Amino acid sequence: MAPDPLSSPPPVIPPGMPPLATPGQRFTARLIDIVILGAIWTVALTATGALQYTIDHPGEQDMGKVTLALIITMALYFGYEGVMLARSGQTLGKKALRIRVAMLSDGNVPAGQGWVRAAVYVLPGMLIPLLVGTVFWLVNSASLLWDKPFQRCLHDKAARTVVVSAVQ
Repeated sequence: MAPDPLSSPPPVIPPGMPPLATPGQRFTARLIDIVILGAIWTVALTATGALQYTIDHPGEQDMGKVTLALIITMALYFGYEGVMLARSGQTLGKKALRIRVAMLSDGNVPAGQGWVRAAVYVLPGMLIPLLVGTVFWLVNSASLLWDKPFQRCLHDKAARTVVVSAVQ
């Protein structure tokens, strides 16, 4: 039987590429990074005065200040992800779990593609007030469960990266 000319060849893992990180490792690493995101969010809310309520309207927040805090938070978190991934392929969460982001083509540190990966992961978060960001994050993160064979999220696909073991 002749090969189908329209089918693509099976994906090839580059020689010497470490094993893929498990979904559990990735989830736990992301939880650690979410704690960092939460700390940035808390500082931004405090710095903008978004946590202050007025006597006239207890429980109401100034949405302009909350929006400013969101923009500051996402910009700082984008910087955190971008710098860490471009330098070493590891955020603090990934370092703790001994996993790293690698270029699918050769296993190298993503360098500039780390910024692409960070942008696709972080920047939709600016749309959280519209729930679009939250839905995107959920679909993006869950997509590794059905992506075969590399278990890549949408941000991995955009940057052409995989997450692998940092231990060999």
